[in-house]
Amino acid sequence: MQYLIKRLQQYRAHKKWYRRYCYRSAVAIILRQGEQGVEALMIQRAQRLGDPWSGQMGFPGGRMEKRDGGGLATAQRETHEEIGLPSHAYSNCIGRLPDIIATPKKHLRPMVISCYVFEFQGEPELNLNHEVDEVIWLPLTFLANKNNRQTMRWQRNRKTVELPCYFYQGKRVWGLSLRMLDELVKVAS
Repeated sequence: MQYLIKRLQQYRAHKKWYRRYCYRSAVAIILRQGEQGVEALMIQRAQRLGDPWSGQMGFPGGRMEKRDGGGLATAQRETHEEIGLPSHAYSNCIGRLPDIIATPKKHLRPMVISCYVFEFQGEPELNLNHEVDEVIWLPLTFLANKNNRQTMRWQRNRKTVELPCYFYQGKRVWGLSLRMLDELVKVAS
């Protein structure tokens, strides 16, 4: 874990210059030392009508509000709201990953997602809200093993594409979350 912390502290994440003109959101990747090495906390979003990420694996986070004052505060607020983990329990932000652009579905402007990485020690007491069905700890060693990487078919409108994914404990990790995890594994190696 110390090696990863040092690498993240030295890493300079690319920030999109035009992000102030976009919709903004932020997520928290919370890491801990587990039985299988460094593990990342992931949430399975609740099944909800109208939620484009319904049922998918992701990280605690959400849309930035004016009162937040920045991406870091957004990630911490959303983490507290979604899984009940107060920011003082994991306040050590050890780094951030590059901004990711989410393709707009209903809006003309894209969404820029900022990803902050935190260290957590111990076993957190969590209180999941209505947006979250489950929490898992995903070992980074599982992601680093390319034999675990699979593909999936994803269909949007009439177009079907093959996308990379992982299945861990019956959960599929793909899309934006996978891009963030790939970057984290790259920084760690």
